[in-house]
Amino acid sequence: MTNVLIIGSTGQIGSELTMALRRRYAEGQIVAGYISGAEPKGDLAASGPSVQVDITDGRQIAEAVSHYKIDTIYNLAALLSAVAEAKPQMAWHVGVGGLFNVLEVAREKHCAVFTPSSIGVFGENTPKYRTPQDTCCCPRTMYGVTKVTGELLSDYYFRRYGVDTRSVRFPGLISYITPPGGGTTDYAVDIFYAAVRKAHFICPIASGTFMDMMYMPDGLHAAIRLMEADPSRLKHRNAFNITSMSLEPEILFNQIRKYVPDFTMEYVVDPLRQAIAESWPDMMDDTCAREEWDWQPCYDLDAMTKDMLEKLRDRLK
Repeated sequence: MTNVLIIGSTGQIGSELTMALRRRYAEGQIVAGYISGAEPKGDLAASGPSVQVDITDGRQIAEAVSHYKIDTIYNLAALLSAVAEAKPQMAWHVGVGGLFNVLEVAREKHCAVFTPSSIGVFGENTPKYRTPQDTCCCPRTMYGVTKVTGELLSDYYFRRYGVDTRSVRFPGLISYITPPGGGTTDYAVDIFYAAVRKAHFICPIASGTFMDMMYMPDGLHAAIRLMEADPSRLKHRNAFNITSMSLEPEILFNQIRKYVPDFTMEYVVDPLRQAIAESWPDMMDDTCAREEWDWQPCYDLDAMTKDMLEKLRDRLK
């Protein structure tokens, strides 16, 4: 990677990935692509070039790739799970139509492409514990449908046209920088904000509902490490299971209480998010990622909790 375009650079993952790539590839051009109304601000704007790129406009993508001599595209444009259920047509238009535009530009301009997938590709028929890399993917949400389609479409462009497509299935990502944006796992971010603000937390996910989670620094490391990996080692491409920890709300609440003893929580379950959560795995098996490109998370639950609380206290002063 030398010249990289991040589409969706001001979103949940993009805002942090852009900065991580700029620190890692100081001599290259890491271009922050954004849509109208979501322009980069602060350090994101000051630290490197940016360009308006709407993923639904193939011409705009092609112009940005040509102008900045892009060799790698990180395609992070998507509607998150709960939002996608409310706006299924838009979710398809962005998630699948937009990816098609990116892949066509990548085919013509010889770019590598990273498009994140998700635990949302799995459904009720998928094994819930240590979910295999290769297994039944029958999602019941539009979010999941777009992610499965994205995996298949990316594999097709690799096999048919030789486009270097790669992806991971992200679990829930926990970050102190970007506020939650409508994902089913976002309670695991909201709960830290409530703890730091000394607020009573209303949990929308039922006790005992396990889902894979990951601290954002590990997610960024995975996205970068996979794109740097030796392609001759990759038996899979779209998309690798990766995980760090499997949590249910009570475990996370009790871990936070070790550092915020007076923190309180109650359950008011959101039926939509709960139904989505119950269709997802309790824990994925990420053996293939560990074997094919040496994936290894750095943060466990305690390390993440201490760092989240410390960083959020600094940000919310």
